[in-house]
Amino acid sequence: MKRTRRPLLPLAVLIAWLAAPDPAMAYIGPGAGFAFLSGGLVLLGSVFIALGVMLIFPLKMALRFLTGAGRVKGETKRLIIVGFDGMDPRLAQRFMDEGRMPNMAKIAEQGSFRPLSSSYPSMSPVAWSSFSTGVDASRHNIFDFITRDPCTYLPVLSSTEITQGEKALLKIGKKEFFKRPTSGIRLLRKGTPWWKTLGDKKIFSNIIRVPITFPPEKFHGVGLSGMCVPDLKGTQGSFTFWTSDTALTGPDAGGDVLLVGRSGDTFRCPITGPPDPSQSTVTPMRIPMRVDVLEESKRLRLTIGGKGDQQVVELGVKDYSEWITLEFKAAKGKAKVTGLARFYCMGTDPEFGLYMTPIQIDPSNPAMPISHPTVYSIYLAKKLGPFATLGLAEDTWALNERVIDEEAFWKQSLNIWEERRLQLFDALETTPQGSVVCVFDGTDRVSHMFHRYLEPDHPANEGKDMEWGKDKIGEIYNTADNLIGELQQKINPKRDRLVIISDHGFCQFKRGVNLNAWLRDEGFLVLKSDAPLDEESGKQLSRDWLQDVDWSKTKAFSLGLTGIFINRKARERDGIVEEGDDLAAVKADIAGKLSKLVDPKSGEEIFREVFDAEKVFTGPYVFQAPDLFMGYKRGYRNSWDCATGSCPVEVFSDNTKSWSGDHCIDPREVPGVFFSDRKINTDTPDLMDLGPTALDMFGVKIPKYMQGKPLFGPAATQETKA
Repeated sequence: MKRTRRPLLPLAVLIAWLAAPDPAMAYIGPGAGFAFLSGGLVLLGSVFIALGVMLIFPLKMALRFLTGAGRVKGETKRLIIVGFDGMDPRLAQRFMDEGRMPNMAKIAEQGSFRPLSSSYPSMSPVAWSSFSTGVDASRHNIFDFITRDPCTYLPVLSSTEITQGEKALLKIGKKEFFKRPTSGIRLLRKGTPWWKTLGDKKIFSNIIRVPITFPPEKFHGVGLSGMCVPDLKGTQGSFTFWTSDTALTGPDAGGDVLLVGRSGDTFRCPITGPPDPSQSTVTPMRIPMRVDVLEESKRLRLTIGGKGDQQVVELGVKDYSEWITLEFKAAKGKAKVTGLARFYCMGTDPEFGLYMTPIQIDPSNPAMPISHPTVYSIYLAKKLGPFATLGLAEDTWALNERVIDEEAFWKQSLNIWEERRLQLFDALETTPQGSVVCVFDGTDRVSHMFHRYLEPDHPANEGKDMEWGKDKIGEIYNTADNLIGELQQKINPKRDRLVIISDHGFCQFKRGVNLNAWLRDEGFLVLKSDAPLDEESGKQLSRDWLQDVDWSKTKAFSLGLTGIFINRKARERDGIVEEGDDLAAVKADIAGKLSKLVDPKSGEEIFREVFDAEKVFTGPYVFQAPDLFMGYKRGYRNSWDCATGSCPVEVFSDNTKSWSGDHCIDPREVPGVFFSDRKINTDTPDLMDLGPTALDMFGVKIPKYMQGKPLFGPAATQETKA
């Protein structure tokens, strides 16, 4: 591929912007902890960036030619890393042995295939942050999806911080006019991604959907943000399900189930969007929608919008619509914002059921930056078509709450996979040298939701299909292998280097453990005197988010999926445990007792190890981490109600949700995969090695803070490579 093709990207980006609809000028409220920026101002800035890139490009190329800046030296010109989130080495080996992954089997034979050590803890936001930065959690500051605010004990996102206020567009003296709501979004992950370090040497990178890249950071290249991008309502994914079935109740989490009445063959299903910026109170914007049942209940006609701006969409039962653009308008003024959603009809007879995906930020007209530069998402949407932007795009909660079935979830996962595939191949076409990274989430989401099929006695199988989805994990691994086969036809093995990784592996999740219930029973967590009481057991209970905890008497608590926080006097608002000997004694007492905890159902101990954070980590952010991490054995995990900070009667519970597989256990139990078309210099690669490997491959000095080592060439210590 000729190097002269690179100017096509900024040109295409500019053309995409010119074809974009009117920019969204709305400010959208925080929803569940998020706020949106003004899309129009962002787009206006983006077009000037695109124009500037085009105008100065010839000068930059001449300067690079004279100085050698950005020139990739050596035999290898391009590094391609494909991430299959959650791909498990045991399953990969099994499917290769069965002949279902011939392309990766050939790579394993001619190059390398090894288990890839995951992060502590082995969770996607933690692991991918270690991949990006080359350091562990105590240095990049991501320990879980959520953490607690030490000032309030309430949950907050680990990766992103939102600030809100007002900004005056005009100031005269001390007076301010035309005040508008403003918000700031800050990435809380610390450390520097290795592609930014490459960019400092003018080596281009194209980074697609790597988790914990929201909000997008600036670097020499383009990128599309992944995990933790919110939906248009500001949540991490809120579906809507309209139904006539009065037996259905509201979901535990993840969305809304709305009861609608039938008028002949017509239903009224209004679409609820983000808060209206023109209202003083939190009032969502809405779009009317009429649904007509057609053709003997086999098809639906959706009429979306009011008079003058209606869209008419038809779809069959058990079919997804295409992405539909939804335009939300404020009650006052001209503020408006667009989002995308797909619809899926679960049935019309005897009961009506219509599912709508979470409303995605529209990549062609983003209400907030979801890419770097912002105009990059517009370019992709205009060239390849609309696509999912939500960080957790595959709607696992809709299946967990059984508003959709396995077939609907599978179809959705494949749709998103195809969108990502097109984005990867566009990146290859427009990035002839440098690095290309693309992460596919489908392997992880399908494994979470279909793992129960691998074991007939899984508690989640009761009352659910046991046949239709029994081979879907094998099919998604085969789909991944087909992608690699197609990719190999598009790369030059003499110039390109191919690496395939996952962030962790997988296992069954059969039994949940509520650490708060155990801490209460052992006297480490104390509830308020007026906390709810279970009369049968005589035990006090706490609702979600630790609402009923008496902090003046509590020494430890759990929130999230990773472990236990000590109520430290030096850290928490109402902490009671002193630093030093007192802290060490509490941790040792809890860890010692937990290490011997036995599941009454199996009679087996459930922990491989309980980790003291200060003994595992040495980085500057260990003070913010949970103090103890749970190294569960396979089959166990923090229970669903433990993750939300509640305290029920029992410590143990069967996991009966469709989310039946997991990896939030001892990381040594669930390594990821590492494939490479070249031999590597170790049998024990680590996620933290990928950053140093990329830098070393392009001849860029490895920063001393990175903990990993290069995987190609002679084995070397970090010091010699730095």
